[in-house]
Amino acid sequence: MNLADNILEAMKTVLPQGGGFLPLHEPVFPGNELAYTKECIDTTFVSSVGKFVDRFEEMLADYTGAKRAIAVTNGTAALHMALMLAGVKAGDEVIIPGLTFVATANAVAYIGAVPHIADSEEKTLGLDAQKLDAHLSEVAEVRNGECFNKETGRRISALVPMHVFGIPLDVDGLLAVCEKFSIPMVEDAAEAIGSFYKGKHCGRFGKIASLSFNGNKTITTGGGGAILTDDAEMADLCKHLTTTAKSPHKWEYFHDMVGYNYRMPNINAALGCAQMEKLDEILASKRKLAEKYATAFKDVEGVRFLTEPQECSSNYWFCTLVLEKGFEGDRDSILEATNGAAYMTRPLWTAMHRLPMFENCPRTDMSVAESLEKRVINIPSGAGIVGV
Repeated sequence: MNLADNILEAMKTVLPQGGGFLPLHEPVFPGNELAYTKECIDTTFVSSVGKFVDRFEEMLADYTGAKRAIAVTNGTAALHMALMLAGVKAGDEVIIPGLTFVATANAVAYIGAVPHIADSEEKTLGLDAQKLDAHLSEVAEVRNGECFNKETGRRISALVPMHVFGIPLDVDGLLAVCEKFSIPMVEDAAEAIGSFYKGKHCGRFGKIASLSFNGNKTITTGGGGAILTDDAEMADLCKHLTTTAKSPHKWEYFHDMVGYNYRMPNINAALGCAQMEKLDEILASKRKLAEKYATAFKDVEGVRFLTEPQECSSNYWFCTLVLEKGFEGDRDSILEATNGAAYMTRPLWTAMHRLPMFENCPRTDMSVAESLEKRVINIPSGAGIVGV
C-alpha cells in the first residue's frame, strides 16, 4: 500500500466508520449549555449585560491562573486589543510566526503596524527562538530600551508567539529573545485553552495574551475570545475600551476615548460557563483520542503524529500529522483519500508571507515554514469522537 492507504487504515483503527461524514472538530455540549442559554432567553439578558459574562471571566482567570480575564466577541478582537494595550502603534513592526491563522497578522494590520514574519521549528511548529535570535542580531538594535529594525527604521514593539494547534512552543527560548532585544511578548494562545508549559497555563508568560472560543475550538462560546493579564490597571483599561469606552452613569452616554464594541454577549458567555464546567472532561477525551492516534501511527513509515514536548501538556486541539521530508508529494493524495472516506482532514494554512497583503513584509528565512506547509495535515480531533 502507498502512504495514503496506510494513513487511512491507521485512522480507521481509531475513528468510527459508517456514521456519515466526520467533521474535523465538532463541538460537544455535555453539560448545562441548554439550561444556561435558556436562562438568558427567559430573563431577556442575551446581550452584553448579564451575570454569565462576569462568571465566565472569573472561571477563565481561576483556571488559567491569570489575575484578570476580559471576555470579548472573538479571538481576533482579543489579540487586537492585547496588542494595543501592549503599546503597539501604527508604523511599528510586530514579530509573528509565518505559520499561523491569518487573524494573527490581521490584528497587527488593524493597528496600522507591519507584521515581521518569522520562521518555525519542526518540533512544535511554533516560532524558532534560535533562528529568530540570529535574525534579530543581524537586523535589529536596542536604543533607549526599545528595539528597532535597522533596515526599515521601524520600532519592533511586540513579539507574538502562537501555540500551534495547542502544542506549547519554546516559551523559555522566546522569553530570552524578548529580554535580549527589549521586545514585549504578547501571546496568541487562541488555540491553547487547557495547554500548559512547564506547569503554567499558556498565555501566562507575556505581558498580555489572547484566547479564542470559536465554534471549532476546544471549548466554545459560539463566537468569542478573551484577554488574559496580571496587570490590574491594564485589565481595567481593557474592560473600558472593549465596552465602547463609556463612562459609568445611570443614564448619560459619555465616552472618553475611542472605544470598541467588543464585549462578549451574555448568551455566549452562558455557553462558555457550561463548557468551562466540563473542560477537564473534554480535555481528557481529547487526550485519549491523541493517545490512540499516537499508537496507530507509531509504525507508519513516512509520517509522525505531533505530540507535546517534555514538561508540557497539550490540549490536542487539532490532532496533527507531519509527513517526513521526501513525502511532500503524498499530501494531496492523503487529503483526497481521507476526505473521500468521510473523514475530514485539511492542510496547514498558507504561510503568511505568501499571502498577497503580507508578501512584502520583513521576514526571516522561511525555509522550515515553507517545508512544513507542504507536510502538515490535521485529522478529526473532536472530543465527542471517544465520548465525554
